[in-house]
Amino acid sequence: MESRPKLWNRLSSGSYYPPPVKGVAIPKKSGGERLLGIPTVADRVAQMVVRLHFEPLVEPHFLPDPYGYRPNKSAIEAIRVTRQRCWQQDWVLEFDIKGLFDNIPHDLLMKSVRKHTNSPWICLYIERWLTAPMKCHGEVLFREKGTPQGGVISPVLANLFLHYVFVMCSTSGCKSIISG
Repeated sequence: MESRPKLWNRLSSGSYYPPPVKGVAIPKKSGGERLLGIPTVADRVAQMVVRLHFEPLVEPHFLPDPYGYRPNKSAIEAIRVTRQRCWQQDWVLEFDIKGLFDNIPHDLLMKSVRKHTNSPWICLYIERWLTAPMKCHGEVLFREKGTPQGGVISPVLANLFLHYVFVMCSTSGCKSIISG
């Protein structure tokens, strides 16, 4: 791993380019595999720097009920809230978006990122991470959509994208989202 001062100099000057993430296939309980994109140690540090600056800008805007990958939220808290609300409502909405991390459109995500920050360096590095290639079995794959599941910044970006999906669904109805 390169030294922290050297990494910081590259980040602060805009000359940091993330290396390809390592593609690792993880078996799923339901069968099949999930492809994780594992960044290098130095890239994880760089992503954490951006995450620590960016997450506090977006987190206050998120709706209160999504619990995945959120600071100060947990599965146990989600269960507690569900148990409490089950006496008020006779329905529960639970869903898992298949391939969420792999299919987020970069243009829409970057539009959302820019809505919440005017820091050019945050936008620069998020865009570079989104387009960083993935190395699988010696082959370099270039990505046009998605954010690597396994990246430090990826959960925040996925939550940002989902926030706007939820907002659109609640304001214009889910039919417009589902039908395109």
